[in-house]
Amino acid sequence: MSSTETPPAQNDAPAHIDTTKASIARVYDAFLGGKDNYEVDRQVFQQVLTIAPESPELARDFRTWLIRAVRFLAAGANIDQFLDLGSGLPTAENTHQAAQRINPEAEVVYVDNDPIVAAHGRALLEENEHTHFIAADLREPETVLNHPVVTRNLDFSRPIALMQCATIHHVDDDADPYGIMQTYINALAPGSYVGLTHFYDPEDGGKYTELAKGIEKTFRESSMGTGRFRTRAEIMSFFDGLELLEPGLVLLADWYPEGPRVQPLPDSGHIALGAVARKP
Repeated sequence: MSSTETPPAQNDAPAHIDTTKASIARVYDAFLGGKDNYEVDRQVFQQVLTIAPESPELARDFRTWLIRAVRFLAAGANIDQFLDLGSGLPTAENTHQAAQRINPEAEVVYVDNDPIVAAHGRALLEENEHTHFIAADLREPETVLNHPVVTRNLDFSRPIALMQCATIHHVDDDADPYGIMQTYINALAPGSYVGLTHFYDPEDGGKYTELAKGIEKTFRESSMGTGRFRTRAEIMSFFDGLELLEPGLVLLADWYPEGPRVQPLPDSGHIALGAVARKP
């Protein structure tokens, strides 16, 4: 959809899309300035804007972090297969484009359960024979790992890059996000990598904690109903059994940025962390 088109109205949605409830993928699309979202999604976006006017920058930071990590993994770590969980809606640059620009034969499998994302995912299948999509829920790792598209295109006896970017913070504690991560990690061969980004509550009693808690409250009280800002210790738990690469678990802007920082970080830049880790 071009940037000049009008965003879809609620009654323009296909019958299988619930426009009474905000979608994680569509809300992120609104933050990124996309057009694949509905009024219910834009309401969440506007509510967050009242708390954090610079929050669209955070959404872009998640995406640019993902691309930097994928480039490193494809070039520096020589990884040629990627499992991207909760892939979201396409933007200017995606995992398969970043990886295949370095290695045209890199295999990329996207996973998402949003029906609009699935429609875009099916279109990706026509882009090249090394890009694949499955409509599945990342909270069901056994289903994902045993899906025929995954088993046919990814070789789990060799290193794989598992990308869990801006996703696991939408899995509530009662759904056992740590158990979910361990199931995925256990399936990976030694030498595999995990890239993960997550909403962060510094719990310092200052303005960044106030901002984190305010956005979390807005997300959870909206029709989207999900979004957890976890502490550094809680986020570190997702890397159990893995070896963190330098510079460790850091603010997104501090993980191998494109160049020196010439502007101070906006407040939203202090409420998300990212890291890449290797399975020994």
